[in-house]
Amino acid sequence: MIQNNKEIRWGIIGCGDVTEIKSGPGFQKAKNSRLVAVMRRDGDLARDYARRHQVPKWYDNADSLIHDDEIDAVYIATPPIFHRDYTLKVAQAKKTVYVEKPMGMNHAECQEMILSCQKSEVPLFVAYYRRALEKFTKVKEIIDQGLLGDIRLVSVLFCRPPLKQDYDYQKYQWWRTDPEISGGGYFIDAASHMIDLLFYFLGEMVFVSGKATNQANLYQVEDIVSCHFLFKNGVHGTACWCYAAGTDIDHTEIIGSRGKLSYKTLSAGPVKLELNGQSEIFYFDDPKHIQQPLIQTIVDELLKQGNCPSRGKSAAMTNWFVDQIINKTR
Repeated sequence: MIQNNKEIRWGIIGCGDVTEIKSGPGFQKAKNSRLVAVMRRDGDLARDYARRHQVPKWYDNADSLIHDDEIDAVYIATPPIFHRDYTLKVAQAKKTVYVEKPMGMNHAECQEMILSCQKSEVPLFVAYYRRALEKFTKVKEIIDQGLLGDIRLVSVLFCRPPLKQDYDYQKYQWWRTDPEISGGGYFIDAASHMIDLLFYFLGEMVFVSGKATNQANLYQVEDIVSCHFLFKNGVHGTACWCYAAGTDIDHTEIIGSRGKLSYKTLSAGPVKLELNGQSEIFYFDDPKHIQQPLIQTIVDELLKQGNCPSRGKSAAMTNWFVDQIINKTR
């Protein structure tokens, strides 16, 4: 329960790399928001993080942070394998939950997390922070205003070369390609942002079918995924993600009866709108702390001053999408 009606006091479970720049400082810089405590199982690392980021308290035990009376809301920034259990604990403590993406290891875990928060009557937010970036609110505005006419189809193509750690998986033990920790590979980790935005822009899906395979054999999970899908409103979609290519491509097109727009999801680039043979290009700069705009929407909602666009129910749909491909492939 939020006791302080003037600001939201945060705790972080899992103050690793993602919290250094992308999210952690955003809790301190958002209006009416304050980061009170951080937790990491390695106490020395937790203490070091707290010192460097001027956070008053640190813990090496999650339960201690969760039950700290000075904390209103908890950000769970651990690998996905821990999301469900920590969400249930925070919900049982009657505190707001903000969990990293992907929301859970699978859709069933997401549903359990949603029900637990509903039972405890606490909000559940998920870190699909691109929903709050100006670049993507512009895309949604164009679609919602009907500038494209009736939406016909969407096409997604994403390719990139393998990362350094992919070439020596045994040495690096990269958790993002360990399905026991992440629930999948780069597809569920990074492509989930792209999938989530499709739900945000175009609504509910009724059908997904695809195939996931491993072509390069650098690690134990899929490195290429292709699929097609159908939205409830009749819009068709196709997508392919490859994480062992010799080139970088990040391209999404949404085509309507009057024109089309295109954008990059995970890399910098403008939104391009093409109507009647003419083009208009919109440029955007991402904030330094890229989660800060979404964090601000959470704070605003908790203080009854606005609404957050990324909640448990919407985030669970991305896990459902992934399950239609990964669970049927393995």
